[in-house]
Amino acid sequence: MLLRSLSLSHGYETLTLTLRPNRPAKNRLSKIIKSCAPRKDLQGQSVAIIGLGKSGRAAARLALARGASVLAIDENKNLGLLEQDPLFEEYSGLRTILGNLDVQLLKDVDLVVVSPGVPPENYDLSTLLESGQRIMSELDFAAEILPKDIKILAVTGTNGKSTVVTFAGQMLNHFGIEAFVGGNLGNPLSEAAFLCLSPSMKPRFQVAVVEVSSYQMEIPNKYFCPSVAAVLNLTPDHLERHKTMKNYAMAKCSLLSHMTDTKLGLLCFGNQHLNEAVREHAENFNLAWIGAFPGVKINIETKIASLEVPTMGVVSQLQLDAMNVMGTHNYYNAAVAALCVLGLDLGLDANGMSSTIENLRAPPHRMEIVHRDANGVIWIDDSKATNVEATYTGLLGLKQQKSVILLGGLAKVVYGEETNGFEQLIDPLKYQRCVITFGSSGKMIQKTLSDNGLSIPCIGAKNMEDAVNCAKRMAKFGDAIVLSPGCASFDEFRNFEHRGLVFQEMAFSS
Repeated sequence: MLLRSLSLSHGYETLTLTLRPNRPAKNRLSKIIKSCAPRKDLQGQSVAIIGLGKSGRAAARLALARGASVLAIDENKNLGLLEQDPLFEEYSGLRTILGNLDVQLLKDVDLVVVSPGVPPENYDLSTLLESGQRIMSELDFAAEILPKDIKILAVTGTNGKSTVVTFAGQMLNHFGIEAFVGGNLGNPLSEAAFLCLSPSMKPRFQVAVVEVSSYQMEIPNKYFCPSVAAVLNLTPDHLERHKTMKNYAMAKCSLLSHMTDTKLGLLCFGNQHLNEAVREHAENFNLAWIGAFPGVKINIETKIASLEVPTMGVVSQLQLDAMNVMGTHNYYNAAVAALCVLGLDLGLDANGMSSTIENLRAPPHRMEIVHRDANGVIWIDDSKATNVEATYTGLLGLKQQKSVILLGGLAKVVYGEETNGFEQLIDPLKYQRCVITFGSSGKMIQKTLSDNGLSIPCIGAKNMEDAVNCAKRMAKFGDAIVLSPGCASFDEFRNFEHRGLVFQEMAFSS
């Protein structure tokens, strides 16, 4: 069993790099386990890191700490050289290449690590994969050296994954269980792996709660094997990269590919694309459902979630009426997070999960209440709603709160569809004060809503600043001004976080 665990975690080739010929094999294996991971298991090897955003930079530091020489690559010529960054000043064997790249350089390295923002078509990566070149995702590169006693809770889906991951981390902390919370959420898993290279023998956390994007699953993973994995939902998004919903679903469900019968996989109930994609994996683990049993179901009227996975000994109810987070959709987010935490089999009392609910706080820019101004208007930042489905979900939770809704930015491309999707918002918008559209897709959104019979006023604005100024004129005492754009932010802002922060500045200056 010991050898099997090591082979799954590190692989025999990596393992042999750590062995010293003058020590008995039993002692050597014991030392490897105690020290979490070989400190210099990549000594003498060369690693290319492609994409130097947060994930790439974290992977580069991890590779250097593992003893590799690193070639850091990004097509953006305006980025700074890693060699000049204080974070990397202690390391030698580092070279940064910005702009155009001779692909031959990738053929000459021992390993290529790819950041999630880099499509497999770039740098001829697909061809290199087919040729047998060793290529890994940043996620898998980090998971390779995580200690086996650290359990992984992984969450993916089109919408809601950041909130479920955040809630799960908060629940674990409530019970005194140290957790690393990150992945696609902002703290790359490579940062967690780097912490495990510390001289300290004791891991700094017991659980890694990881948000996983479909981009991180395009390159087949070997080492990333969650104890609990959840695929929350699947609606059209990122199709400019995945091309079809089938491909998108396959990427999401590959999260479940290495799971065994002792592990829990949660899947949203009734999605045809996911049902087809999960078939090849479903016999390997405990499959449960979001919206059916075995799994989790919610009574919105009574605010009670029923959690039932008898094969794992989970049969309990979760009281949700103490939640302080905006939006009824967050009942599901909290219930799914609770079931995921229980699925980790950490000895927690299922009936005690209700005590965590009142302490839950939404992550930034997800239906976040940021300000109540002198005119009695509540300002809500839902900038994370970068597609129509996310906005739709947010609006469903606002039926009892009259609001001015800000829609706009850069609408997502939906391949094979004749509409842009905003007609889906007609029904939930009828409860609101008015709609203000803005940004590069603002006029298109306004026309779509008008053509489909929107029953409340819809006003066009040039940009978000104009939209906010208009919203202040339209909002009445007790109303909310809600930024839930349904679009990407790149026409005006660096990302949705930047957009949300600008909105919050406007709120506090009102």
